[in-house]
Amino acid sequence: MSDNKKSVVITGASNGFGRATAEAFLREGWRTFATLRDASGKNAAAAAALRALGADVVELDVTSDASVDAAAAQIHTAVGAVDVLVNNAGNAFMGVTEAFTPDAVERQFATNVIGPVRVNRAFLGAMRERKSGLVVYVSSIVGRSVLPFMGVYAASKWAIEALAESSSYELRPFGVDVAIVEPGAYGTNIGESLTTPDDAARVASYGEVANIFGQIGAGLATASQGKSADEIARAIVELAKAPAGNRPLRTMVGGIPQVNEINEHAAPLQRSILSRFGLDALLAPETAAV
Repeated sequence: MSDNKKSVVITGASNGFGRATAEAFLREGWRTFATLRDASGKNAAAAAALRALGADVVELDVTSDASVDAAAAQIHTAVGAVDVLVNNAGNAFMGVTEAFTPDAVERQFATNVIGPVRVNRAFLGAMRERKSGLVVYVSSIVGRSVLPFMGVYAASKWAIEALAESSSYELRPFGVDVAIVEPGAYGTNIGESLTTPDDAARVASYGEVANIFGQIGAGLATASQGKSADEIARAIVELAKAPAGNRPLRTMVGGIPQVNEINEHAAPLQRSILSRFGLDALLAPETAAV
């Protein structure tokens, strides 16, 4: 290892939550591996800016086995097992749910669900062997709630929350914590790169109903005003600094109170389900149950 700093790997660090999180960890003095796609092409400016701040910029495409494996090998050579892994890379497919073809839905899941699975497989083994670490998943309030015209995107977030929560129990005996961060509406680049349905004829068949999506988009834009990605970054850093074994499973940031109510009501029910199966040893302390 090149130094004794704590280390963090962040996917999708070129902009939005990922960029803000990388900058926040750098301010805290962490060895920060800011991973992104096309670091010498379309994201060259972002890569240069991150390097100027002291980040280790690493090329990583979460949809490619070869890219993820190469990035993990580079990072493990530099620091060994990392202290924190932040699964942030993602995109958003929104619009009339029926109008997304199966190929389009697969592309959404390739990044938002299979991507973190791929990244986890590259980094978790070393963390388990060392018996410490934290994996953070950047989800969404629609990972616990549903809005019309966000079915494909929300489905990917519900899927990653299920994978994250299941793995939180499996990883607890190895000293590895899992935390899910659920942002509300924020004005990040994910909205600028929004993917709409690829079956235009199917959208047209919905007539005026399809236009309701515009109302939801306007509502989200209003809800995001005055909010900064730095809020998400601070929440992730605080989770990283929190005592191991006592971190909350879910942290909602900048969302609506009803999502916290869902989390608060679901946590004891989930605990009781695991207890019914005799799995109390895999549960976090009550203080970290939400």
